[in-house]
Amino acid sequence: MACTIGVVVFPGSNCEQDVVEAVTGLGAEGRLLWHGDHDVGAVDAIVIPGGFAHGDYLRPGAIARFSPMMGAIGEFAADGGPVVGICNGFQVLTEAGLLPGALQKNAGLKFVCAPAELEVHAADTVLTSRATPGQRLHIPINHFEGNYTCSNEVLAELRANQRIVLTYVDNPNGSVADIAGICNEARNVVGLMPHPERAINPLLGSDDGNILFGSLLDTAGIAVS
Repeated sequence: MACTIGVVVFPGSNCEQDVVEAVTGLGAEGRLLWHGDHDVGAVDAIVIPGGFAHGDYLRPGAIARFSPMMGAIGEFAADGGPVVGICNGFQVLTEAGLLPGALQKNAGLKFVCAPAELEVHAADTVLTSRATPGQRLHIPINHFEGNYTCSNEVLAELRANQRIVLTYVDNPNGSVADIAGICNEARNVVGLMPHPERAINPLLGSDDGNILFGSLLDTAGIAVS
């Protein structure tokens, strides 16, 4: 039986259907979850996709964090449920306190839309179990506020506990320690700025996104060929 991946939709989300297509292509069911609902329903994992939730007013994720669905996702994550935030979803996770740090404007104050080469550092998270430490992945980026920042104390903790999941080989946005993605202490919540749903077919320039989504589906309980 295929697992079900919930994909959250906020006003302003624009990557939810791409995520649904990505997980469906690997044998799962993608189910849209409206931000105003109070229950995640019968899903096995959750993805908060990219876009501009609530128009990114105030700052990205600052309004979305108060959505009823985010309260339900917090409970789902606390119970060990796999949660992944992509781009704007990563911003929402930091605003909601499910991941530490914050995403600020890119160095140089320019929107960046380009291919990116990533290095895997932690292969024991819900998003990277099919990868190996040191593996290089090609996943595109598309953001203006993707510059990850945190206190020195948080950075030291992330490093000490191997919570830096992905780094940029060539830092495109000024992120501290070249960070492209991190996880929580339990390793079931992962946020990343690159878009794996845009790297699921060689026609798109890379299919490395399938490694990440395949890992998520494995965690959610499905054997994907």
